[in-house]
Amino acid sequence: MKFRNLAAATAALGLVTAPAIAQANFDRASAPVEGESELAGSSLIIALLAAAAVVGGIIIAVDDNDDDLPISA
Repeated sequence: MKFRNLAAATAALGLVTAPAIAQANFDRASAPVEGESELAGSSLIIALLAAAAVVGGIIIAVDDNDDDLPISA
């Protein structure tokens, strides 16, 4: 029975505080930007690394694995 009283009190508190919170002014101000991003020139490096990864993946995928080693049984 205590839980029901707690739930009712919580609901009543929510109904009382909702109009006050709705009238509050929550304007957000943006911060000024100083300078340029330090990562601006790294897109070329990332593109080259991605291309190298793709080429490496293709080479590994088409490799025949033709090892001429005898298999012992």
